[in-house]
Amino acid sequence: MKRRLLVCLLVALVAVMAAFAQGQKETSDNYKVFLISMDQMDQHWVKVDEGARAAAEELGNIDYTWSAPDVKDDAKQIECVNNAVAAGADCILVAPNGPDAITASLKEAVDAGVKIVYVDSAANFPGERLLATDNRAGGRQVGETLLAELTERGITSGMIGIIGVNAATESCNEREFGFRDAFEGTDFTLLETQYCQGDAATAKDMAANFIAQGCVAVYGANEGSTVGVGNAVMEAGSDVIGCGSDASDMNLSLVRSGALLCIMGQNPYAMGYEGMYSAVDVLNGKKLDPYYVDTGVEIITLDNIDDV
Repeated sequence: MKRRLLVCLLVALVAVMAAFAQGQKETSDNYKVFLISMDQMDQHWVKVDEGARAAAEELGNIDYTWSAPDVKDDAKQIECVNNAVAAGADCILVAPNGPDAITASLKEAVDAGVKIVYVDSAANFPGERLLATDNRAGGRQVGETLLAELTERGITSGMIGIIGVNAATESCNEREFGFRDAFEGTDFTLLETQYCQGDAATAKDMAANFIAQGCVAVYGANEGSTVGVGNAVMEAGSDVIGCGSDASDMNLSLVRSGALLCIMGQNPYAMGYEGMYSAVDVLNGKKLDPYYVDTGVEIITLDNIDDV
């Protein structure tokens, strides 16, 4: 009897140990993936997070964290990268504030075995993939839409104000370059870019100043700057035309109200969703090809806003 009991206990112990080992294996097979965006202010990044989170839930073996500075700040973003590495990140989905500021921290991450996938914009450091908008093409399309509206109103010259994020944010700079491209060879004067660090209140003051100078239009290169432009146009109650970037709820409402002629709508959800699948592919040893994936752009006006 004692011998039979001992055998039963040994069998039970083996079963428990096997179950424990299986549990350990399943835990170790989970990938830690971090999304580090430029900030947490813009709805754009909320949509990137939603896409990444949805993909993580589908995949089922992801320990996912969204980490980002409260405002655009290089030192804070570097801290986010360092914290992700310290927490055992396997892959970081990152949208750098600028091309150079966080390259040293990204190199340290890669040296520690972390994979880098860029979403929205890239740094001057090799990554596995970049999922982003063709920002120059999108900015040019906004400029062309504005130019067509000005022409229809019989306006063939005048000053146009531009509000950007900062001089280092390459994605927004590319939009500005594309916007300027649309006015080459015309009689319009595009003024020197003013930078608001993505803050809508600051952008509103800058846009109001442009309007006071007699600008016929004002362009915002990101979500916050565009909100500021739209609010300034609405408050001024003048014929100045506002336009900009990012299809946040606020910017869509400003298009509906007529304060903004158009906005460049991106697909941030796809950046996060496809970014997560790209992260898992590379962690599973797959080579990502192509490197650059265009996540698309749409110019949103009052004519097509209900289709967005």
